[in-house]
Amino acid sequence: MSKTILGISAFYHDSAAALVQDGRIVAAAQEERFTRKRHDPRFPAKAINYCLEEAGIEAEDLDAVVFYDKALDTWDRIVRNCMHSGPASAETFAKAAPSVLGVKAWVHDHVQHAIGSVGKLGRVLFTEHHMAHAASAFYPSPFKEAAILTLDGVGEWSTTSLGFGQDASVELVEEIDYPHSLGLLYSAITYYCGFKVNSGEYKLMGLAPYGRPIYAQKIKDHLIDIKPDGSYRLNLDYFGYIDGDRMTNDRFDELFGGPAREPESRIRRRDMDLAASIQAVTTEAVLGLARRARQTTGARHAVLAGGVALNCVANGELLRSGIFDDIWIQPAAGDAGGALGAALLTHHVYFGQPRQMPADGRDSQHGSYLGPAYSAGEIQAFLNRHDYPAERIKDKEQRAQVVAQALAEGKVVGFFSGRMEFGPRSLGARSILGDARGRETQSKLNLQIKYRESFRPFAPAVLAEDARIHFELKGESPYMLLVAPVREDKRLPIMPGLFESETDDDLLRVVNQPRSDLPAITHVDYSARIQTVDARDQPEFHRLLTAFKSLTGVGVLVNTSFNVRGEPIVCSPKDAYTCFMRTEMDVLVLEEFVLRKEQQPAFADSGDWKKEYGND
Repeated sequence: MSKTILGISAFYHDSAAALVQDGRIVAAAQEERFTRKRHDPRFPAKAINYCLEEAGIEAEDLDAVVFYDKALDTWDRIVRNCMHSGPASAETFAKAAPSVLGVKAWVHDHVQHAIGSVGKLGRVLFTEHHMAHAASAFYPSPFKEAAILTLDGVGEWSTTSLGFGQDASVELVEEIDYPHSLGLLYSAITYYCGFKVNSGEYKLMGLAPYGRPIYAQKIKDHLIDIKPDGSYRLNLDYFGYIDGDRMTNDRFDELFGGPAREPESRIRRRDMDLAASIQAVTTEAVLGLARRARQTTGARHAVLAGGVALNCVANGELLRSGIFDDIWIQPAAGDAGGALGAALLTHHVYFGQPRQMPADGRDSQHGSYLGPAYSAGEIQAFLNRHDYPAERIKDKEQRAQVVAQALAEGKVVGFFSGRMEFGPRSLGARSILGDARGRETQSKLNLQIKYRESFRPFAPAVLAEDARIHFELKGESPYMLLVAPVREDKRLPIMPGLFESETDDDLLRVVNQPRSDLPAITHVDYSARIQTVDARDQPEFHRLLTAFKSLTGVGVLVNTSFNVRGEPIVCSPKDAYTCFMRTEMDVLVLEEFVLRKEQQPAFADSGDWKKEYGND
């Protein structure tokens, strides 16, 4: 029985829409890509319109529209929390009430206003937040049955859930509830180290290898009690999110010897060591929960979702631990993926439809290339309209050779090819590429292209067939969600004493220290966040990597998201060209068209846009 279902997530951060037909994922995209507002929480009207256009349907053709959490349960948590906290929580209540009562409670009206219909049911369905996460992890996975682990800040009441998926059934069997949250603990340290909550967690993870985990025991003694059965509890005496708008409080400051780092100020040794410490504790907690999930379900495989599942370091340790034979992580593991999970859950549970798995044993996420694509004709029209000079190279092999040659010469390339990625990672459809062999590529990309902190690591995109030549990786990592070590025979010795000083925080000196024969993608602990590229998922990107290997002998490139600090990943040719001209990128590839910076006309841009983004 044919069913077409629209899933929606909105009103917290990273709003998104996803469309599922007959259990097949047709389209999915975050609203930020269309509005150009990073982490846009507003109702995803533009993303919904894209999904309907991609499917070639009208709103009235939808069998169901489903929202990814239950506002009344969230309201129950807020009210109970404020009653417990008393007058101190008045400001928290005032901020939360408009979101829950002012927007989430009226999702039906938002859908009706945005697309004119809520589909054939005549009403909007709602899923529980962690059920949406669980569905997003299990249904697209390649496993017929699997343990399910969802971890985030909070959804309604739950912060951590353990479950089991089999065929078309998903069940959550255990949970940990707010205010005890591994995600909120990680965000508290993110805040304390001067980064922005809900976007700076990546920075903290990238900073961790520069530090030493000397505070790990203190965190476990005072902040989190990780129990032998895998569960945990926080010591709420040290946190401010219960009754205020700060993640931490004065007692937290006293525990770590002073106030939080001011955003944009110099990163100190304490910040590095705290980053290393919370990463160690987070990994320990994730492994404990995984052991509990294996024991509870007996499953040989596991799937993960929720914001904490984007912690690639913990994911890599989980895979290497052998607790499960294999794991699969939803590429859009955060709230955006809740839209997809809500649609899939409705298809399989509400409508009782069977699960159809790919015959080749792969996942059904389609490489997460689920966003819009632009034809050569559309791009030609854009270029002609603005008189932007470009070379059109229709032959795919020739185009790959031309771009590979530019990369081999040390040029930085903006690469725009096929359908946009769904989720926070660029996977070769909307990517900035560089030569991984370059000693100063990492700092150049950070400071001259991305306009972000010099210490931020970059990921390697490697031909799937060559991954084990360079990395100690079990299986594949198509979604850039696993960190694995660089092979020992590829490593270079690090300068003695580089990390021993208590006061030396000159990170640029550390960043430019070569650590392997691929220095631009090797982190200071000899790790890398890997994307394996398979020709079946992204043939154009695979073709480029193959051409680069034919020139250099190395099938690896630096792959970072096609955006600058504070902006979402580019969506359209216009977005890509604007980012290209605002930065020091050398070459822009828009499908069949190759643009070179030195040939472009002067680019008119208003204001000092680099200052607009601050600590993001």
